[in-house]
Amino acid sequence: MGKSIQGEIRTGVQIKAPNFGVAMFKIEGTAPLVIHRFSAKTKLEFIQKMETGKAASSKKNREAKSTDTLFEESRYISEEGWDGFHAGAIRHALISACRLVNFKMTLAKMSIFVIADGVDAKEPQVPLIRIYGKCIKQEDLARVETGQPYVTVRAAYHKWTANVNLRWDADQFTITDVSNLLSRVGLQLGICEGRPDSKNSCGMGWGTFKIVKQ
Repeated sequence: MGKSIQGEIRTGVQIKAPNFGVAMFKIEGTAPLVIHRFSAKTKLEFIQKMETGKAASSKKNREAKSTDTLFEESRYISEEGWDGFHAGAIRHALISACRLVNFKMTLAKMSIFVIADGVDAKEPQVPLIRIYGKCIKQEDLARVETGQPYVTVRAAYHKWTANVNLRWDADQFTITDVSNLLSRVGLQLGICEGRPDSKNSCGMGWGTFKIVKQ
């Protein structure tokens, strides 16, 4: 063993080597999965505001755009061409679900991770989990923060499955712990738009799922 600065010889190991488990869980939607990626146009407006120091005028005319274009812009498409959802949605939900079982979320942040199936073609920094299912255009009546109604156009998958690959600290969780935590996410929290655990509402009952035994 090495020596400390004072010259004392270490006689024991205090820190264990990392011990991680890995497994794949097939999940099946029990409600529609609704996706709405952040608008590229809105990002550009934020960038322009940062660079010019001026906010966009609230009185300017809204740019005309077809619902088909809005639908396509709401989707995450991988470099290989398949549809997906942000892998961070699963990790965020797993950490949030720890509140239900009195497990420290701060420890969960360092203990459970999602292995992505690929990355987004437009933004390669966005990790994706592949969605197996038909994508349809969904139009819903919603309200902005001022209370004004508008129609939101999003991508939806009414019959869908996904293979979720997880990696976890085996000194913190067993595979049964991870499976049960993912089950709670599917039953109680959901993922993506309109999920029960939505920060802005009680959700629409979307984004829920169950684990399929294999």
